[in-house]
Amino acid sequence: MKLLNEFKTFAMRGNVIDMAVGVIMGGAFGKIVSSLVNDVIMPPVGVLVGGVDFKDLAITLKKATVDANGASVPEVTLNYGMFLQNTFDFLIIAFVIFMMIKGLNALMKKKEEAPAPAPAKPEPTLDQKLLTEIRDLLKEKDGKDK
Repeated sequence: MKLLNEFKTFAMRGNVIDMAVGVIMGGAFGKIVSSLVNDVIMPPVGVLVGGVDFKDLAITLKKATVDANGASVPEVTLNYGMFLQNTFDFLIIAFVIFMMIKGLNALMKKKEEAPAPAPAKPEPTLDQKLLTEIRDLLKEKDGKDK
């Protein structure tokens, strides 16, 4: 029972919940960026390189065959096109995140640079008030004596 309570306390902490929200948002963001890469960026790149779809690029290491029992053995391929596609996805995601963090840092810097209001002048102490009154009384007395 104690272990269950400890886990509940751990799971309900703010930073664990924030992390879970971040993971979910990251997954959704990843889908958006993948769509951007696959549906918007890669088609023009494919046209520029002669209509090649990067996902289909592969080197055949062993051709498909039929074994002695008549069952087909699929070909063995090295799918470097998928590697290129995933690398391109990663670079775009990393760049977008970099730009977002850079923008957030710029906003935070502007917020920090805002001048703080001047501190209020402290109230004079009781001694200072008494000394001020004495000074004023002495000035008054000197003015009457002349």
